[in-house]
Amino acid sequence: MRRWVALCAAVGLVAGCGGEAAPSPVATSSSTAAPAPTASAPAAGPLSTASYQSELTRIDQVLAGPGRALTRVRTAEGLSEAVSTLAESLNTIAIRLSALTVTSRLTGVHALLQERIGVAATRLTSSAEKTEEDARCGGTAYTSQKVQRQLRADLSTALVQLQRIKLTFGRTLPDPGSAPEQVRPDNGEVLVRRDLEGMGRLKITNGTTKDVAISIVSDGKPPGTPQVMLYLRATQSATVNRIGGAYRLYFKSGTDWDADHRKFRSDCSFKKFDQTFGKNQAWQIDLQPRPGGNAATTEVEAY
Repeated sequence: MRRWVALCAAVGLVAGCGGEAAPSPVATSSSTAAPAPTASAPAAGPLSTASYQSELTRIDQVLAGPGRALTRVRTAEGLSEAVSTLAESLNTIAIRLSALTVTSRLTGVHALLQERIGVAATRLTSSAEKTEEDARCGGTAYTSQKVQRQLRADLSTALVQLQRIKLTFGRTLPDPGSAPEQVRPDNGEVLVRRDLEGMGRLKITNGTTKDVAISIVSDGKPPGTPQVMLYLRATQSATVNRIGGAYRLYFKSGTDWDADHRKFRSDCSFKKFDQTFGKNQAWQIDLQPRPGGNAATTEVEAY
């Protein structure tokens, strides 16, 4: 359990924060992907341009099944499996390419293609677990499209060089289109404000390296129905006034903000402060774990 810093000072007519003494002087209160196809033995070399194109066309077919599987998954687990299968297919292709001998005209682009396929395979292999986590944040379809765009980006320099000498490769790769525009709210932007108002005040300092969305939730209410939701950029501060009644604090962090659904699509985490914050009080919260901090937090389900 990690501890953060919460400071309380009375406002209005309240003479103190109430409750027991703080324990620290810091504060006062699915679809399953198909298995990787097996490539047939490469042709003898050195290969001419026409023969090399034939090899590239056959290799493209090795990618066709895993590529389609990547676009059809419906669960986070299925997406992770599809990513792993695609990585295995790329490794199979890399082995096949390494066995080819080409003419001197093709040597440079052939080496570049092997390199970029290796980069793509390594990235997919290392990101399979994170992909599954991100799919639970931003959704399976959105995360799959990110994987598809990254794959094309990893291979792009080789594809361009092949095109310059009238060779084609990657026709079976899925094309998710352009990435949606990234929207990052301003620091301190109020994302939700419901009618309930009072004399409470909360100053929040985001001492972390990630943006966060703070939810001020009336005590007893679920985190998805905050009276106030506030966006804080990394290392920035903001203050919320006119908070009504006793409340709990939830905060989610991550990257790639989804303005429509008010959530992060990648690297997300969800926490709540264990304590309840009293009504008509002023609090200061520092979202950075510190030794001796008196504000314990707990991981919670996504909201």
